[in-house]
Amino acid sequence: MTWITSLDQLEPMFGAPPEAAIVKVTRRLTPAYARWIEASRFCMLATVGPEGTDCTPRGDNGPVVQQMDPGTLLMPDWRGNNRVDSLRNIVRDGRVSLSFLIPGSNTVIRVNGSARLSTDPALCERFEQAGKHPHLVIVIAVGEVYAQCARALLRAGIWARDDSAGLPTVGEILTEITQGAFDGAEYDQVWPARAAQTMW
Repeated sequence: MTWITSLDQLEPMFGAPPEAAIVKVTRRLTPAYARWIEASRFCMLATVGPEGTDCTPRGDNGPVVQQMDPGTLLMPDWRGNNRVDSLRNIVRDGRVSLSFLIPGSNTVIRVNGSARLSTDPALCERFEQAGKHPHLVIVIAVGEVYAQCARALLRAGIWARDDSAGLPTVGEILTEITQGAFDGAEYDQVWPARAAQTMW
């Protein structure tokens, strides 16, 4: 197997980036970028820590983040499985990256920056859902924002198909991992109701 181990090997394989790939990068949210991000209900949040990297989906029934100002985004931390991998990473290494998606669009808006965790009541109250508030809010300082090339989503036909039929459920995955010690069938059966009762 042949490895690329230096920039001198890598960079000559590619031509110069087109003008659009250069000028699209901004250090703060422009009005157009803000409109896209505020319309997104779903993003992927990538973090890094001593054990390595982590990437997790984040979603909401409205905007997945709020803009506090053109240089700051706010993301509520709603209920999950209490692994807190992303939060643990942010405490130890604030570097984060986010990719915002909108169903039906092949445009992905990317944000790179740094994050901190806040339990400030005023921030948590901004995200009230069904009378509940998140335990904390991820405060993201925008370092750069730009639109991702649409080819990846176009190649995948991501919004034009559903390839999930026949794939194993989470319960089946857990049963396999534990060699039958975990009752995956029961997990799958009760999960929809449990999720509905603990969404916030």
